[in-house]
Amino acid sequence: MTIKLLAIGKTDSKELQAMIATYENRLRHYIKFELEIIPNVKNSKNLSEKRQKEKEGKQILKKLTATDVLILLDEKGKQYSSVIFSEYLQKKMNSGIKQLVFVIGGPYGFSEEVYQKAQGKISLSSMTFSHQMVRLFFVEQLYRAFTILKNEPYHHG
Repeated sequence: MTIKLLAIGKTDSKELQAMIATYENRLRHYIKFELEIIPNVKNSKNLSEKRQKEKEGKQILKKLTATDVLILLDEKGKQYSSVIFSEYLQKKMNSGIKQLVFVIGGPYGFSEEVYQKAQGKISLSSMTFSHQMVRLFFVEQLYRAFTILKNEPYHHG
């Protein structure tokens, strides 16, 4: 199985980029992992919130194949402990999915079209984080999940 993380807009902070890259590299010891950045919508200042979500949604949907399982990182999603999230991932891997795609949306969330295509929603917290921080938190949690599944000491370290 491949896990792909799609995110709207680049990460400006070099420090965050370096930390994200650290976890990306660690993850590759466990699973095929890809982080793909979807460029920000051009002239978004001139667009309504709804129109921006629609344009971002089209870009997200273009990146998916027919067999991908789409999970949105969404504030209204289900919250998991790290251990339960690792069990969730194990179930997905056991089910024979080729590619599991997690998406971090733009500043306004997702279009209706993306919500309809999604097969699940996960919330990392009931707090609000910047989209750039969410990338770091998510790749760290993915890495933590695999260390839990392999019974490695990172989770309690």
